[in-house]
Amino acid sequence: MKKLITLLLLIGASVAQVQAQAKDQYTKGMEKAFELWENQKIVEASNLFERIATAEPDNWLPYYYVSQVNTVVSFGEKDEEKLSKQLEKAKEFLDVAKAISPDNAEILIQEALMNTAWIAFDGATYGMTMSQKNVQLYQKALELDPNNPRVVLSKAEWDMGAARYFGKDTASYCKDVERALELFATFKTDTPFYPSWGKERAEQVLAACK
Repeated sequence: MKKLITLLLLIGASVAQVQAQAKDQYTKGMEKAFELWENQKIVEASNLFERIATAEPDNWLPYYYVSQVNTVVSFGEKDEEKLSKQLEKAKEFLDVAKAISPDNAEILIQEALMNTAWIAFDGATYGMTMSQKNVQLYQKALELDPNNPRVVLSKAEWDMGAARYFGKDTASYCKDVERALELFATFKTDTPFYPSWGKERAEQVLAACK
């Protein structure tokens, strides 16, 4: 019996050690990918996030970041073929993230950002259909996570853009940006590498309100 207990303890310790090593590799990999992204090494960052995603099939975050990297770099892209490849890859990985983590407000915001990249490229072609999709995405994100600062900010910015397009005043949405900034001050999560962007953008948008 003692031998069995000892064996079980050894197996448990070995599993814990392997898990700790895997976690450490994940942490190092994610930190390196963010460093590459920060240094404008977009392809390298995307590829590393993709490798991490392959190694972490149950973790939505690496898939989310592959999508985000390829979406953000698409803004301002003039080559339609290149843009299509980037946004198709962004959608492919976000679809996996959505399957792993359904009803996730962060993923819905990222989906809306992809749509916005298409609208920014060709508003005449994509504006009507994708704008309506974004309205639905932001509304659903707000229902799922009303105290998420990125949700509140992203919806406010979208509403502001729509108001400007139709020649309406945007001042009424400034209070939402103020609320987003308040939420940034208190929003916390224990999940490593959980999205944290948006505070500086909120400050810029609020400054433009005044």
